[in-house]
Amino acid sequence: MAHQIEIDDRDRKIVSILQQDSRISNADLAGRTGMSTSACWRRVKALEEAGIIARYGAVVDQEKLGLRFQAIVEVQLIRHDPGEVADFIRALEVRPEVQECFATTGDADYHMRVVCEDIATYNRFLEEFLFRQTAVRAAQTNVVLKNVKRATGLTV
Repeated sequence: MAHQIEIDDRDRKIVSILQQDSRISNADLAGRTGMSTSACWRRVKALEEAGIIARYGAVVDQEKLGLRFQAIVEVQLIRHDPGEVADFIRALEVRPEVQECFATTGDADYHMRVVCEDIATYNRFLEEFLFRQTAVRAAQTNVVLKNVKRATGLTV
């Protein structure tokens, strides 16, 4: 269970710095925030326990990994039966191609960001996975031509 904490300006600075470089040493982080190393360490631990810092990770270049195809896929459901929707969501959660998925308002029920090697791999994803989901009525693909902005952190 996450603890509730009150966020102050130092916490915001800690979070901002960690979003830029999660591998920064505690000593450097403390120096940049004007805190002692022990106080900084305690504050980071409190932010982690509160769930404000959910996890640490690396930002990778998908193209250098051979993942050169990216699309935003708008999915419409046939029906909104809670069981079928839950099955659909569980199925999406384990698909590595689906990087993000949002339940949305408007014509589409879901918007997904799908990343894979190429158009042939994407077509297999559609045919062998997405169109076999019983809740899916239709999907519209918007191919990403280039990334204009990709944020990896939130403004705090």
